[in-house]
Amino acid sequence: MLTDSQAQSPQLDPKLAFLMAGLVILIMGVTMISFGWVPHLSLILALCFLLLMGLMRGLSFSHMQSEMAAGVMSGIGAIYLFFFIGLMVSALMMSGAIPTLMYFGFELISPRFYYISAFVLTSIIGIALGSSLTTVATLGVAFIGMSNAFDANAAIAAGAVVSGAFFGDKMSPLSDTGTIASSVVGIDLFEHIRNMVYTTVPAWIISVLLFWMLSGQTHSGNLYQVKVLQQQLIDSGLIHGYAVLPFMVLVILALYRVNAIYTIICTIIAAMVVTYIHSTPSITQLGSYFFEGYAPADNLELGEVGGMLSRGGIQSMFFTQTIVILALSLGGLLKTLGILPALLSGMRDKLTTAGQAIFAAAMSALSINVLIGEQYLSILLSGTAFRPTFERLHLHPKNLSRTVEDAGTVINPLVPWSVCGVFISQALGVPVLEYLPYAFFCYLSLLLTVIFGFTGVTISRLDVSIRPPPIAVAPSDEVTTHPDPLE
Repeated sequence: MLTDSQAQSPQLDPKLAFLMAGLVILIMGVTMISFGWVPHLSLILALCFLLLMGLMRGLSFSHMQSEMAAGVMSGIGAIYLFFFIGLMVSALMMSGAIPTLMYFGFELISPRFYYISAFVLTSIIGIALGSSLTTVATLGVAFIGMSNAFDANAAIAAGAVVSGAFFGDKMSPLSDTGTIASSVVGIDLFEHIRNMVYTTVPAWIISVLLFWMLSGQTHSGNLYQVKVLQQQLIDSGLIHGYAVLPFMVLVILALYRVNAIYTIICTIIAAMVVTYIHSTPSITQLGSYFFEGYAPADNLELGEVGGMLSRGGIQSMFFTQTIVILALSLGGLLKTLGILPALLSGMRDKLTTAGQAIFAAAMSALSINVLIGEQYLSILLSGTAFRPTFERLHLHPKNLSRTVEDAGTVINPLVPWSVCGVFISQALGVPVLEYLPYAFFCYLSLLLTVIFGFTGVTISRLDVSIRPPPIAVAPSDEVTTHPDPLE
């Protein structure tokens, strides 16, 4: 039996590490895909397997538990931030900021450029909601329903909806995937979003051009369904021009690089001021909205819009927070058992350039999506595994967070058996393989991040020119060198 001091960094043969990692992926893949388990149960089963392996290798439970806790601490910023995001979504809903943005967004729908309209509008609403699946389940369903009126191809329309929804999810400060990606590598949320612009905006523009080329296939039709949605938004009593003020506060503070939590707090305060201009919810109601999420009054017949507006609250973040805690715990175990170090040591000599590191991280996120079908795990595991490699190559961690978003978040809806793929195909009534060729934005993001990695375009590096001064020693003393922690 090894002592904790001897077993803190067990050395594994890369082949054994690969086998154990494969078993972990197999456990989660089979339980989530074949049995339909939620990711939390699959993660707990994988944790039990690794704990058993640790005990067999001589590690004490207390040591493994402390390493699991250390893994959680590496992403504690995301766990805290989710509380504030839940509060902000509720505040933006009750103030009318999100509903007003949705109302004016519907004005962009054009029968002549139907696919572009679907893509642009779902992009805007996706940013406002911060949830790709909510955007697809509400606005996306409406667009598929309107496809018949415009004699549009439902598969292309679905591709436009998916592309726009995941653009919004990727770029929204309300998005849980963006929060996870930035926190797991240790950078500010808004720094992460600003850096994603370099790959996301070109992918968005190219997607618009591609949808424009397909627009000639649609015909004029009435906008009855759009008018119905707009009227339902008006009936909610939340549509006011001044309601966009909280969004302005959010954008301005983000541009000035104010810390994400401070930015969110200021946005919530602005939203509360706007709320009390047009309504006076009681303190009891506020508490309910902030915890359970905003919900329109029961006496309002809002149809599909009612589902769009019932969002936010701390409670809505629990699912994501718990999966983050379990996944980070898994990462801590994989590290302390020597599995991650062994896998990375096999690649260490091969990953010598930014392009190779970014390509490897992207393929890791892509593979986890395909094997397990879970976007959160693709971000968390890939971000955790490749963070040391990026540090060794003096690459800024925001390169890694962008890579795992481009290869993790937006690829999940293209996998037929993934969480997003199954949900979207059922909600829209369009199989994944039918809309996949037209989800241009999703695979363009992956392609651009790999190309930029190999060309060095938009790749940021850490400043390693500033080093501590050498320690003065007497000529007879032995000089002790201090290695660069990044090397």
